[in-house]
Formats: sequence, C-alpha cells, structure tokens
Amino acid sequence: MGGDFAPREIVKGVMLAHDEVRAQLILVGLQDQLNALMPQRPPNVEVVHASEVIGMEDKPIEAIRKKKDNSLSRCVELVKEGHADAVVSAGNTGAATAASLLSWRQMTGVHRPAIATSMPNKHGHFLLLDAGASPDIEPEQIVEFALMGRAYAQTVLGRHEPKVHLINMGEEPGKGSAFAKQAYTLLEKFPWFAGNIEGKDLPTAPLDVVVCDAFVGNIILKTAEGIAEYIFSELRSAATANALTKVGFLPVRSKLRPLSKKLDYAEYGGSPLLGLNHLCTICHGRSNAKAIMNAIKGTDRALTNGLIEKIRRAFSEV
Repeated sequence: MGGDFAPREIVKGVMLAHDEVRAQLILVGLQDQLNALMPQRPPNVEVVHASEVIGMEDKPIEAIRKKKDNSLSRCVELVKEGHADAVVSAGNTGAATAASLLSWRQMTGVHRPAIATSMPNKHGHFLLLDAGASPDIEPEQIVEFALMGRAYAQTVLGRHEPKVHLINMGEEPGKGSAFAKQAYTLLEKFPWFAGNIEGKDLPTAPLDVVVCDAFVGNIILKTAEGIAEYIFSELRSAATANALTKVGFLPVRSKLRPLSKKLDYAEYGGSPLLGLNHLCTICHGRSNAKAIMNAIKGTDRALTNGLIEKIRRAFSEV
C-alpha cells in the first residue's frame, strides 16, 4: 500500500515477478483494492488483509503506535511469525526501518542498520552504505557497515574479494573530520580496506563497496539522482527544440539508450536494509512496476544465496 503509485504499480510488479521467482508472494493491504487489481490471481500470489495504511507524510514511530493494523507492521509480523522470509516496501522509509528494527532487532554485533544502495558508474555499479538508515553513528559503525556491505557484494553481486573505500574530502590518510579520521584508523586494520575516496571519483573509479554515515550517503544518492534527471531533461529539450536538432539527435539516441538504462533506478529495484535478523528491501517512493519486479527478484536472490547467514559469519569471524 506504500508508494506514490500504490497499490496499482505494486500489484503490477508482483504480477511481472511471480513467474520469475520460486517464492510465494504475499500482498499485504486493503484486501478489496488488491483483489480488484488481480481478476486472475496466480496460485503463488496471496493476499493478507490489513485495514490501515501508513502514509508517506506520517511520522514513523507515531504512526506505528496509532495504526495498529497497518500494512507495514503486518508484513514485518508475518516474517517474525515465520509465515514469510522478507519484506519489500515502497512506502514510508522511516516506518519500514522502524517497524523492522523494533520487531526483528539487530544481529549480534550490529549496533545500527544500514541501507545499501547500488550506484551505477563507469565500471558497472558499486554498493553505497549507509544511504539513509542511521545518520548519527559512531566510527565503529562504519566498520559494521563495511562488513555488511562486503557480505552483500559477495553474496548478491558476485564480487569475489570486494574492497571497501571510505568517503572523505581527500584521498590521503589524516584527511577529513575527526569522525572520518577515526573511522579510517579502524578500517585500516583490515586487508580489504582500500583507503579514502573523494566524491568526484565515485562515477569513474573501479569500486565494490563505499561506506559513510547516512547523512552523507543520502545526500550523495539524492544528488546523483537529481543530476541524472537534469542531464536527460536537458538532452530531451535540446533534441526536440526544432526539426533540425531532432534530425541531428537521431544518431546519438542509440548511444544514449544504454546510459539511460544504467541510470534508471527501476533497473536496481530496491535497497536492502542490512544488519537486522531478517531482510527488508526498501524501494523508491515513486517505484513503478518494473522497479518492484526487480526489487522482488533481488530480494529472492539474496535469500536464496543466504545473505543473512553470510553477514552473521562475517561478524562472528571478526
């Protein structure tokens, strides 16, 4: 029931994904609305009724407490009760994070959860975390984010020995704030730490995992989204300005299609909330059916490849 185009695009996304995953898919929300959108429901799609909805404008904790039968909390409880294995939501990010954290709690060794977002660059894509879950942390949590990010990169992205970079205002050791310096000191004890990286190098450097606090990570994410939308908006305006520019733009269009696909958030689906005892995938608020489909497929892949256990092993080894 969450997202700018819910529930229609959510249901359409489930219908696109249902025959591409082996999982049973459960739609949670206002039963009548959901059933009306699926006149022919596939056998591996189920509907569970929840009478209330947390809106994008609601304050997360307050809404969870007041709306006892909200669809987000019901999803989380289905996982806790063993009726489901993971949650995918395009709704209120704060509410999804809070509901999951309150019900599932953190894994042993994890103090703060992190949202891990796949970011495109010249060499394919890399993982950025935290992208929005924990803005106020201690330097020790940066190490936790690194461990979780490496586990995800190995398990889901197929990276053999992923390296970790720390976002900073300079590449040299000793650069940045007291927080960044202390985080660097903690990270450099690990052989997989590759040092600092500046924001300007994120689009071009070969990267696996980049770590920072959620305040910095979310600004990076939203700025990148805005720049991509601006560039393509300007290109479309220039290409349709007059008949001459339309003709001149035709040879370029085929070259831009792969780039447009690479920068499309729908290709990446959603971002996993890492560090809890179960998996919650958080999608963009304006997710369309394609984004929901890819989020479901990515979550299914993470479960199949044993992501949660991989993270637990990483912490037990440390």
